[in-house]
Amino acid sequence: MQERMEVVKLSPGRALDIGCGHGQGLAGLRARFPDAQIAGIDISGAMLQQAAGRDPQRRPGWVGRLLGKRPMFDLVQGDLATLPFGAASFDLLWSNLALHWHPEPHRVFPEWHRVTADDGLVMFSLFGPDTLKELRTAFAEVDLDAHTLRFVDMHDIGDMLVHSGWSTPVMDMETLTVTYESPEKLLDEVRAFGGMRRPGPVGLHGRRWHRAVIAALHRMRNQDGVIPLTFEIVYGHAWKIPARGKQATDDQGRAIIPVDRIGRAPTRR
Repeated sequence: MQERMEVVKLSPGRALDIGCGHGQGLAGLRARFPDAQIAGIDISGAMLQQAAGRDPQRRPGWVGRLLGKRPMFDLVQGDLATLPFGAASFDLLWSNLALHWHPEPHRVFPEWHRVTADDGLVMFSLFGPDTLKELRTAFAEVDLDAHTLRFVDMHDIGDMLVHSGWSTPVMDMETLTVTYESPEKLLDEVRAFGGMRRPGPVGLHGRRWHRAVIAALHRMRNQDGVIPLTFEIVYGHAWKIPARGKQATDDQGRAIIPVDRIGRAPTRR
């Protein structure tokens, strides 16, 4: 996400990290846009506490008093689809691996559009449908229940952007594979980052069920003797372009933008 920001010519006055988590993205935005007002929002108060710890100007005691400045970024607790901000509050929305946790992503993009200023940009990433496919295969050998989250296809995400008023959406993806030496470690990590549909220890399903899942994962080992786990990372960005007379569109109502304008913000008038 940071590398992709380098090719976008944008100097936001206000930027928002949606689903800021522990605050790594906030620090990256501050480094990239040192003069911008940076804010972060997350549903988890515990996550926001950790994000605040990354801000040296929030440190207690003599260090904070010595710095004597306002926080590097503002932190707010809230939901992705009901942002507690006024219309046109931000020039840049940034969201890294957060959108897939929301159960109704079609409700998210209209709200993001509302809080974005004209000529503003949204950039985001999320997990795609091939994520955890090996684990789903292993579970399918044991029962027919859905034990992992289901992730939305990037083409459907692109359609949601268009229907929410965003212009010139660009979607692409990459696939990463993480390998594990033990099935127990794989299950522990998937459970820790929230990839399981049902929270809690796998053992709650019973020892026989647990042994069957472990055996199925063992059968997933590749020629190197490790268990692969796929993560499909989907990337997207789009502009909020204000109505300025007649805009050229295609037969589906999507805006047509000249090639020489791709990669930079539309010129303000």
